[in-house]
Amino acid sequence: MATETEGPTLTVDELAARAGVTVRTVRFYSTRGLLPPPEIGPRRVGRYGADHLSRLALIEELQHQGLTLAAIERYLRHLPDGLSPGDLAIHRALVASWMPDRPEPATRAQLERRAGRALGEEDLDRLTAMAVLERDPEDADAFLVDPGLLYLGLRLLDVPIAPDTILAARAVLLEHARSTARSLTRLFHEEVDTPDVASMKSLSAHMQPLVVQALVTAFQRSLKRELRELYAQGDARGSAREDAQGDAQAQEDAQGDTAP
Repeated sequence: MATETEGPTLTVDELAARAGVTVRTVRFYSTRGLLPPPEIGPRRVGRYGADHLSRLALIEELQHQGLTLAAIERYLRHLPDGLSPGDLAIHRALVASWMPDRPEPATRAQLERRAGRALGEEDLDRLTAMAVLERDPEDADAFLVDPGLLYLGLRLLDVPIAPDTILAARAVLLEHARSTARSLTRLFHEEVDTPDVASMKSLSAHMQPLVVQALVTAFQRSLKRELRELYAQGDARGSAREDAQGDAQAQEDAQGDTAP
């Protein structure tokens, strides 16, 4: 699977298979300016990378929300310049958060096309553990897939982190997400004390996107702050190690100079 650090390596056929669309669709999006041009490699073959995959995933989510192609074009035009695949993934996550959580049927072949590689039993077990899919007890090649989690789950398969750690992280996120949702709902209910259910639903629908955006922004900034502190600690330990090694070497040199 293409990552942010990799250069463009995918042909148009590979990109289409990975994104779950047709080659014709990729070329159509390119002519409409929804995708940046590919990098031209040897023999004039266009190569695509993580940016193209992220944009196709975002377009897919916008289509799931019922946006027309013209609306999607306007949405993409208003995105800031220079967004990384990771930034696009955050936009996609915000859109995907409003997808209905109804499972969709999928075959093993369809999952493998989206993953860009064969999926072993261990991969399928991990996707099942992450609640990305459910196995059909009567058909080993049939699954029910959560469309909102599929893209995330397939990407996590290639992250060099132990499955137990990913599941532990998922448990932490679910626990705090539910706790936050309960607390915010309680505050909302106390503020809007009305027996009019229709009014409450209307206001809730208006507030939900704002709350999700606020949560994502707060979490992203908190995570960046924690990572900066972690990197700073690592740099400090590295500098201390280098200083200790330098002192030890200097001591050895001094002992050598004073030896008879």
